[in-house]
Amino acid sequence: MSVKIVTDSVADLPPEVARELDISVVPLNVRFGDRVYRDGIDMTVEEFYRRLASEKVVPTTSVPPPASFSDTYDRLAEETDQIVAIMVTSRLSATYEVALQSVGLMKKKCRVEVVDSRLAVMAQGLVVITAARAAKAGASLEEVLDIVHHNMKRADFRAAFDTLEYLKRGGRIGAAQALLGSVLNINPIITIKDGVVHPAGRERSRTKAIENLANFVLSYAHIEEVAIEDAQTPQDAALLAERIGARFPKERIFRSKTSPVIGTHTGPHSLLVSVLGDKK
Repeated sequence: MSVKIVTDSVADLPPEVARELDISVVPLNVRFGDRVYRDGIDMTVEEFYRRLASEKVVPTTSVPPPASFSDTYDRLAEETDQIVAIMVTSRLSATYEVALQSVGLMKKKCRVEVVDSRLAVMAQGLVVITAARAAKAGASLEEVLDIVHHNMKRADFRAAFDTLEYLKRGGRIGAAQALLGSVLNINPIITIKDGVVHPAGRERSRTKAIENLANFVLSYAHIEEVAIEDAQTPQDAALLAERIGARFPKERIFRSKTSPVIGTHTGPHSLLVSVLGDKK
């Protein structure tokens, strides 16, 4: 029986990719007022960003309930006896802890290994994709885990914003706090280091910010995978893909939308690029 792969919705996997590679995605929750929506299921991305821009209600996010994980594990245990769950960094979310604790709630017998990716967005997603490909090719659980831990060190991302206020409001700003209020009308750029948000630069225009993201990818000596995601800026995403296409085939770039649970903390004009590869 092949190893089954589980992740959470913070990985921002394109739905068609998750289906093709048989990846089970457990959604986090977004709360708008009294209503709770499962990320990527109960509300479209377009509807979420429309409400984010037009409503005074400030949305919040929460981790999946334990049953979301234990039910997923039990469902997969009908097909396999080995599961690898790759979660968003535990330093930004309690999702990893819930996924780990939920193993004890299972009704069926199955080995479940839960991994703290120390990543988020499609940087996490690229690690998940490589794990799922290996699992589909017949890799053992130990081999899948080795691939995951190896690629966690090779995955990185950059994200450009027109404001960091959403990250500040949600308490996820970390060391990028240093960028707040330093210069008016800047485009701050962030990444994640050691599982927490860190500043990665700032540019005075959106064009320069896109160039910064492209140069980040092109700085890699070997590029294995690339993913671009945006909230409501498809033109910027297309321009970024064009720039990266000078070195990496555009048709191989994963394209994704920033999910509501991420958009709650990043706002409607975020642009992100993730890469899996080697610097030297």
